[in-house]
Parts: sequence; structure tokens; C-alpha cells
Amino acid sequence: MRMRPESPTSSGEKKMAEDVKDESVATDSELLAADGSQNTAVEEEGGCTLLRRMEICVAEAEKRSGKNAVNMQETFTVYLIETRPMDAVAEGRNPAPDSLWRRYSEFELLRSYLIVTYPYIVVPPLPEKRAEFVWHKLSADNMDPDFVERRRVGLENFLIRVASHLVLSNDKILYHFLTEEHGWREVVYETGFQAKADSRLRALSATFRVRNTDKRFMDMKHYSDELQSHTSQLLRARARVADRLYGVFKVHGNYGRVFSEWSAIEKEMGDGLQSAGHHMDAYAASIDDILEEEEHYADQLKEYLFYAEALRAVCRKHELTQFELEMASQDLISKKHQREELATGIVRTFSFKGMTNKLFGQEAPEQREARLKLLEELITEGEDAVKEKTAECEEHVERAWVDMERFEEQKDKDLREALINYAVMQISMCKKGIQVWSNAKECFLKM
Repeated sequence: MRMRPESPTSSGEKKMAEDVKDESVATDSELLAADGSQNTAVEEEGGCTLLRRMEICVAEAEKRSGKNAVNMQETFTVYLIETRPMDAVAEGRNPAPDSLWRRYSEFELLRSYLIVTYPYIVVPPLPEKRAEFVWHKLSADNMDPDFVERRRVGLENFLIRVASHLVLSNDKILYHFLTEEHGWREVVYETGFQAKADSRLRALSATFRVRNTDKRFMDMKHYSDELQSHTSQLLRARARVADRLYGVFKVHGNYGRVFSEWSAIEKEMGDGLQSAGHHMDAYAASIDDILEEEEHYADQLKEYLFYAEALRAVCRKHELTQFELEMASQDLISKKHQREELATGIVRTFSFKGMTNKLFGQEAPEQREARLKLLEELITEGEDAVKEKTAECEEHVERAWVDMERFEEQKDKDLREALINYAVMQISMCKKGIQVWSNAKECFLKM
């Protein structure tokens, strides 16, 4: 399955761009369409994104304690978001960045809002809340400093991906998230996005009952399932390899211990054995840093594991929109049949109303005229509903497919880069192993 998109830069790197002036932030009229959703007209203005106007980074993480909503003590992590307008950087000034703290749950709220408001966009995923696919020596504690650091990098990557998207980056709620420490939640809830959220039950019902879904979306849904499956298998294989590598490297520590103890009883060979032991000890100790670096590559793969669900969400929205169109069309056809039967007096289908008419006689002309008038009104409303649902469905298909192509291009670039870097790291690791044994060989030759 092939598609095409623009790719933000790698996670963890600070991004530079142009200034965010108050007047450069889209006005309400630019951001809100007539139906209350965000307008995408801003994206056409030279392709300007928030990332081109503002430097964004998640600078650090901090552990805090406090009481939750049910007044119970809890420990949680907050992340420091720093932003700086780019005109100052371009002019050679270096002002202190604006900063605020956000919890992971606030990032989740922002993403939920974006998913509901922009159902045709493959919204970037958040980093995992708890570690998955870990090798057994790695801590799965979500308060572990190494895990928190990797999640900090992932949250920064999320913000950069959103801020570099032509549509998402011009959302005023995103700007509030980055610049307003207090009152942000209230602003989000005031949008009423929760009322627009589709229930899982409705989406599931549409999946099984829709008749004419777009084949491209069916293929994309199948592709997302395969992407998730293959990425999961790759991550599991990497975890198993990490376990084996850890064991192999640590066993070299036994070489070091044996060589060091042996050197104590050898007069002529002692120095060589001692030096070889030092090389083995250093090699055994290096695996911790190597596998920690590997986790960053694993996190890049995990991002696309979670992207699979974002793809499916867009496909589910198409199914739901198409199903609503089909239901509206069927309802309109049914009402037109009722009008025809009422106007001609010929009942072509069995109905309770038709049976009662046969048993108790036809209804009065006045009643018949009133029913006809009501049906005409309902048919007019039904025709309007079908037109509205048709336009909504066509718009979703058009916009969604554009964004899916953007995502595909981004995915190809990111995964190619991640896998190449992973291969380079493995080659470098093997070269270090060869160098260690070459050094040990030199030590043995000097004995």
C-alpha cells in the first residue's frame, strides 16, 4: 500500500522556525468553520505552519506529588514545554523562552480534541504511557528515569509533528496549549468537542453494516492491521535479541575476571593477561549504553505501531459517515414509497397501517391530505439530509486521502532512516567487538 507525506524532523531535536506574533495566530473566523470545526483555509497561505514561526521543545521532566481528583495522594511526572518566537532568533537576539509545565494527561486531552475536530487527519500518536516490548533487564516502571527521558523525547516529537502539519498547526487550541499555562482545559472543553466524539459502539455497528465503503479505505484499514502486526513482531524480535546480546556481553565479564585472577599466578604472562582482562571488562560494561541507545530506535518503531491505530480511526470515520449516508438514503426512499402508496391508494408492501385500513376502512380525505403534507415535509428534510451527508462523505474522502498520502511519504522516510541507523549501530557494535578481541590478541602476542 503506497501513499505520500511531508515529514517532520527526527524526535528529540529542537526545531527552529519563524516568529509567532499575536497577529500571526489565526483569528477565530479563520479557525472556525460554520459547523464549529476548524477552518483549513490558513493552510493555503504559503504552507505556513506553527513550526516555521515558533521554536518548540520539551526541555525537561520533573517528578511531583499531589492529590488527584478523588483527593488521594499520587506521584506523577510533568514536562516543561519551552517556546520562543523565531523573529528574535533571526535577528540575533536570544531571549529567555516562554515555558510552562504539562502532565501527560494534558497531552492526551489535546490529542483527543484534535482527533474529534479533524477526523480526516492521521493525528500523530503520543509515546507509550507504560513501556511495552521491553527486554527483561529493562525497567517497565513508568517513573524510571530512562523511560521518562525517552517519553520526554516522544512528547517533543509529538508536538513537532503537530506543529509542522499544515492544518493542525493553525489550530488555536494548540496555540493555547503551548502558551497558556492556566485555563487551557476550560478552553478545550468550551469547544464542545466531546459531544462530537463518535462512540465505539456506533463505529463498530457501521463497520459491519455499511454496504458501499470506498475500496481504498478498506485497503488502508487492512494495511494498518498489517503495519501493526509486522511492527509488533519486529519489536518482539528486537527484545529477544537484546536479551541475548546482554547475556553475551556480560559473559565477557567472566573472561575479564578469569584473566585477572590467572594473571596473579603467572610471572611472565601476568601483564598480558591483566590487560586482556581489562579489555573484556570494558566490553562487558558497554552493553548497558548500547541497549539504551537501541531503545530510542525501538521508540521510533513504536511510534508507527501506534500510528496504525490513527490510520484505522480515519477509516472508521469514513465507514461511519458512509453508513449515515446510506441510512439517510434508505429512510428517504421509504418515505417516498409511503407517499406513492398514500397518493395512489395501492399498497405494495405489507404494513400494519394497510391491514387496519382493510379491517376498519379507509381514513378520511382530510386525514389523508394531512398525512401527505407531513410526508412531503419529511421528504424535503430527508433530501436535505442526504445532500448534507453526501457532501460530508465526499469531503471526508477527499481530505482523508490527501492526508493519508502525506502520512505514507512521512512513514517511508522515517522508517527508512530509523532502520538504516539501527543497522549502522549494529555494525558499529560488531566492530567494537572485533576491536576488543584484536586488542586481546595483541595482549596475548606480547606475553
